Amino acid sequence: MFFVDTLETEGLGNRSYLAGGSATAVVVDPPRDVERIVAAAAARGVRIGHVVETHVHNDYVTGGLELARLTGARYLVPAAARVSFARVPVADGDRITVDAGLSLRALATPGHTPHHTSYVLAEDGREVAAFTGGSLLIGTVGRPDLVEPRLTERLARAQHASAHRLAAELPDDVRVLPTHGFGSFCSSAQTEGDATTIGEERTGNDALTQDADTFVARMLAGLEDVPAYYAHMAPLNAGGPPPVDLTPPEAADAEEIAQRLAAGEWVVDLRNRTAFARGHVAGTFNFEGEGKLATYLAWLIPWGKPLTLLAASAEQLADAQRELVRVGIDRPAAAATGAPDSWLRAGDELRSFPRTDFAALKRARERGEDVVVLDVRRDSERAGGYVRDSVHIPVHELHERSGEVPDGVVWVHCAGGMRAAIAASLLDAEGRRVVAVDDGFEAARHAGLTVTGGDADDRPGTGGGRGGGSGTGRGGPAA
Repeated sequence: MFFVDTLETEGLGNRSYLAGGSATAVVVDPPRDVERIVAAAAARGVRIGHVVETHVHNDYVTGGLELARLTGARYLVPAAARVSFARVPVADGDRITVDAGLSLRALATPGHTPHHTSYVLAEDGREVAAFTGGSLLIGTVGRPDLVEPRLTERLARAQHASAHRLAAELPDDVRVLPTHGFGSFCSSAQTEGDATTIGEERTGNDALTQDADTFVARMLAGLEDVPAYYAHMAPLNAGGPPPVDLTPPEAADAEEIAQRLAAGEWVVDLRNRTAFARGHVAGTFNFEGEGKLATYLAWLIPWGKPLTLLAASAEQLADAQRELVRVGIDRPAAAATGAPDSWLRAGDELRSFPRTDFAALKRARERGEDVVVLDVRRDSERAGGYVRDSVHIPVHELHERSGEVPDGVVWVHCAGGMRAAIAASLLDAEGRRVVAVDDGFEAARHAGLTVTGGDADDRPGTGGGRGGGSGTGRGGPAA
């Protein structure tokens, strides 16, 4: 009997797989913190014989090269991928023996990248699962615009053809096991569900239910901004990532924290947004360790900028380091743990700002207060409905565009509160007066605010359309 174990990397919306038989296993698209894979193989009592990549990843740093070095496994990478390290090149139709009676067949599925390759797992000649990487996802496909803008339409058409090839060559009961699509910005659209088969995708996947022209037009129209750090992932992966160092960073005292802030470095407070709003060191930014830390911090921070982390505990700091190495932020310049009072120089005071809900925003407007409403959701989310007279700057653009925020007290909201907390901290660090709206967007209309745009009907406190909802839009989860 074969097995397939799934290893989630929830913060990035990705999955890796360990599959094998009684003695030997293969790893598909491993994360950079490879000890998780090693532990999973040890728990199964199997040796890792092969490590395979479906493509050179654009959204995270792979652990494939290091895992192959540690285990002695053969490292298989698509032959057309341009890499600068020794590997076993894989071409369409190649077959790899995983264990007795268990094999992989390489199947070229270009689209997400030009060289993308899926791997079909067969037991005693019967195909049972397909590791589809960024090709066929649950209800959608991987986005085709991460390689080169001039190739996007061509890759979108290749993606459509690849999905049809998978559907044509594989039986309905074959499990589809993608790497992306669980909140990853590598997905071209929002995905629903947790598991699927080729048969289910035949009837529910846009790539398999729409003709090529319709599919391509709709996909290209729905693509949104690419996280800025993606530009650095493929070069890191093609060059061969070095091993990670997860030892604690150098400890920083209050004086060093102040000096780093004065030098224009980034000092990030990992505590939850409630604690940060209650009291924090002036000039620090709030990226919750429990949120999508790697995605949003790596997206917003200028690449290579020295980073100091402030955490409530050593455990929170260690978890953050693990998240960040997955996207190439390898070594924080310094760190401190404990309470914010211990990060503050004598004579300095903690800053704070209010957290509230949409009902409080409605009351403030009724009182005639000097209110600026800042919506930091993505374009697709705002298209579904927005608070009338609100200013729109997506959170990933706010650091560069904060000068566009009008004077007054800035009430910041997103879809659920996490991104509003990031944005509020960015503005607070500039000395702006802010209020973080820590509320689901669907509460805006219920509070009596006028929600307009999209399917909304412009009437406060009524139904009529999504009103922005709490939906995710394309390519990633709302928060």
